Amino acid sequence: MTSFSDQRPPRLLVVRNDKLGDFMLAWPALAGLKAATPRPHVSVLVPDYTAPLARACPWVDEVILDPGDGAGREARCALLARLKAEPFDALLTLFSTPRIGWLGWRAGIPLRLAPATKWAQLFYNRRIPQRRSRSEKPEYVYNLELAEALVDALGLSPPPRPAPPYWPLSAAERAAQRDAIAASLGLETACPWLFLHAGSGGSAVNLTAEAYATLARDVDARLRATGEAPAWVLTAGPGEEGHAEALAATLREAGLAAHRLPPSPGLEAFSRRLAAADLFIAGSTGPLHIAACLNRPTAGFYPSRRSATPLRWQTCNAEDRRLAFCPPDDAHEADMTAIDLDDAAARIARQLQPSPISEPHS
Repeated sequence: MTSFSDQRPPRLLVVRNDKLGDFMLAWPALAGLKAATPRPHVSVLVPDYTAPLARACPWVDEVILDPGDGAGREARCALLARLKAEPFDALLTLFSTPRIGWLGWRAGIPLRLAPATKWAQLFYNRRIPQRRSRSEKPEYVYNLELAEALVDALGLSPPPRPAPPYWPLSAAERAAQRDAIAASLGLETACPWLFLHAGSGGSAVNLTAEAYATLARDVDARLRATGEAPAWVLTAGPGEEGHAEALAATLREAGLAAHRLPPSPGLEAFSRRLAAADLFIAGSTGPLHIAACLNRPTAGFYPSRRSATPLRWQTCNAEDRRLAFCPPDDAHEADMTAIDLDDAAARIARQLQPSPISEPHS
């Protein structure tokens, strides 16, 4: 095994090349790798869509674009040539596919580690049994365990497990984000801001717009009863802007102070704006997991099927900052109408109640 040092740090390639939320749940693992001794050089292989956040990640040194399964021969060969040219010591694949396993093997990366699932594991010389299909742990914990196995396999000194926030922004930057949004929308910075993302990104089972409107009205009334008049900020993903504006209009008609988040110049800028939220409400989508990486309080709505439970897709913010809601045991796993919205509103309102240790809204 190569002897690593500060002068010869290990060079790692980490692959998480699927959806945005999946990539955000890899940040704890990336933080863990980066804290090992000697401090590794960490590259990530990601699709173009998540690349802006990979470049913003404080635990990533280099971003390599994955052209995807449908790429032509020229793009595939260019990627293979690049991986061969870089002296990677290890490949860590957080979500294993045959194409990526074959790619790492062809690139000659000496240590290749992945979950021991599917026939793609044949391309790896370190395989870690995890049984992720049982959904017994959060996804980010499964990722952390793989990172810890890699640290051990390389003979590095393991760090303590990292703690939130996994995307640490300064208080000054958060204040600047609030000031910019306040100036754009005419909001008071002293009142609680609830960000609401009603879109699903085309994958997550979510509440309907009508259910989110009911929830928001209830939360708003509960907060106003305590003397807090909140501001609602509606966010949207690509192609969801019209739905977000319609929901904002519905809330305004009900007397709520509802606004659309101003358009952002890109995914990183949008993500940084989420640092301004006092609480972020959404289904199990990419933006929910971005807010969690920023350690903002979150309220997530999930189906109860095994592959998508609140435990499996738990947000990676601090435990006292996350709420999760799903259908009860006696309802169909994807029946989001069975979620008790009255209970959810009460818990969300309590989460926003000031306490001696609460950070100020500003």
